[in-house]
Amino acid sequence: MTSATPTTANPYSLVVLDMAGTTVADGGLVEQAFSAAAQRLGVRPGSDEHARQLAYVRATMGESKISVFRHLFAGEGGEEKAQYANTAFEEAYGELVDGGRIAPLPGAREAVERLAAEGRTVVLTTGFARTTQDAILAALGWQDLVPLTLCPADAGGRGRPFPDMVLAAFLRTGAVDDVRRTVVAGDTSYDMLSGVRSGAGIVAGVLTGAHDKDQLTGHGATHVLGSVAELPDLIARAEAVGLPDPVAGAEA
Repeated sequence: MTSATPTTANPYSLVVLDMAGTTVADGGLVEQAFSAAAQRLGVRPGSDEHARQLAYVRATMGESKISVFRHLFAGEGGEEKAQYANTAFEEAYGELVDGGRIAPLPGAREAVERLAAEGRTVVLTTGFARTTQDAILAALGWQDLVPLTLCPADAGGRGRPFPDMVLAAFLRTGAVDDVRRTVVAGDTSYDMLSGVRSGAGIVAGVLTGAHDKDQLTGHGATHVLGSVAELPDLIARAEAVGLPDPVAGAEA
């Protein structure tokens, strides 16, 4: 592993990374946990309603899970149903995590460690609740990997595609004095929207998770990478040329 202190006058010193699908491989646990939660509310697996809801879950990967359930169960008793479904989802996901069903994506920890060694502040974010995020961190042994982890509740309750978690990282860490010196990386279109709306200078999509290159670039990715392992080199290249042109096309 190589490391170096950034030599530019205005380095990209804040790096905000998504977890599931970006730094963490969960093997489709979101869909499994969703199905378990929906079944508790009487949505039978294999039914048309289950297929409709699962399609929405796939389309909104990266969004705060309570927001997803509020949409799916809108109407009479909607908030109560949404809260119940969210709790059931978090419990089901937590059981799968405890069962050893997650792992770091190849090169993810090494990338985080290299970024930190280069003097950058790395923040891990998620659309899950804090209890689930903590369970994932514990299962991976990542409790002390980064100085700050954020879930939607830590940023006022709004998750992606809102920019709140990125801006919370910007405000809480004080790592950069210009939001354009922030890097955001994720595997979903909502990660990209969150990064763009925050004003981050680099919004990198990775192809290890839910969405493909067209979806990522279509929602604002400035770059698309094979995996987060490529991110440190991308940042180094970007620093060599200065702030990116906000109207430039995405780099393949």
